[in-house]
Amino acid sequence: MILDKFNRAHDYLRISLTDNCNLRCFYCMPEESYDFAPASRLMQADEILKLSEIFVAEGVKKIRLTGGEPLVRKDAGKIISLLSNLPVELTLTTNGTRINDYIHVLKDANIKSLNISLDTLKADQFEKITRRNQFQLVMDNINLLLSEGFIVKINVVVMNGLNDHEINNFIAWTKNIPVQIRFIEFMPFTGNKWSSNQVFSKAQILDIISQKYTFTPILGTIHDTAKGFSIDNHAGNFAIISTMTNPFCEGCNRMRLTADGKLKNCLFSKGETDLLTPLRKGEPILPLIHSNIQSKAKELGGQFTNAIEKIEAIAIENRSMITIGG
Repeated sequence: MILDKFNRAHDYLRISLTDNCNLRCFYCMPEESYDFAPASRLMQADEILKLSEIFVAEGVKKIRLTGGEPLVRKDAGKIISLLSNLPVELTLTTNGTRINDYIHVLKDANIKSLNISLDTLKADQFEKITRRNQFQLVMDNINLLLSEGFIVKINVVVMNGLNDHEINNFIAWTKNIPVQIRFIEFMPFTGNKWSSNQVFSKAQILDIISQKYTFTPILGTIHDTAKGFSIDNHAGNFAIISTMTNPFCEGCNRMRLTADGKLKNCLFSKGETDLLTPLRKGEPILPLIHSNIQSKAKELGGQFTNAIEKIEAIAIENRSMITIGG
């Protein structure tokens, strides 16, 4: 078991396969022209499997593959197949553009649920946010997943003045379609020009929804980052990830492995531990994992609090979102 000094057990590992992406969402990538890590610096398929086996032996029960966009990696199918043999729940977060190419790989790997990043239901707004004209492809692939029986969760980063007016459009989508909409508060990362006045809070989101719908909280667990709500006679539901205004660090069970093999014990942690170099040298990995998790801060990487108006984003020491893997 992997415990931190606050006795939180860590049994959920998020693995970034690449910092590359075929979209250019401004809140994730620092700029349009971006230098991605060369392949030699990334964990190779067999190295991802070896590290995963170490984590699983220490009690990890769930592995999520992230990016960048995990499915742009050429050997993504091989990695998914390798990890599908481990005794864990395997899933991934994707922008949805490559699902049609990987649908059979996902089914063969017995993946049941996927998170799709989609911040708007309007094609022109999608292009504005992502700087790419891929909206219809994403929607077609979401429908493909649903037709194949996958559980689909839609990740929506809500930003004040950008897409907050679409909140109830997303809720309306759940009327007849069994998707879960996960509204996410805008978070600060290196290069994304975060400011507190861009954050559309959990309270604001619920206020918008309550103007049109009556909803009921869904009983969750202490480990849930997304707090769910149901609406009568709706096939789907919605949830809110309130990292900024109502953090859920008390029950955190997550670890993050970046594409270049660095272990982060929090999305906002300053420090990280290199696992790839010692793995390649044949050195012990387990003590490094336990030491890293033991150093985990109580909340929010120890870098700020939920008093968001006092946060100085430029002072936060971290990577860009795309190099962490979310």
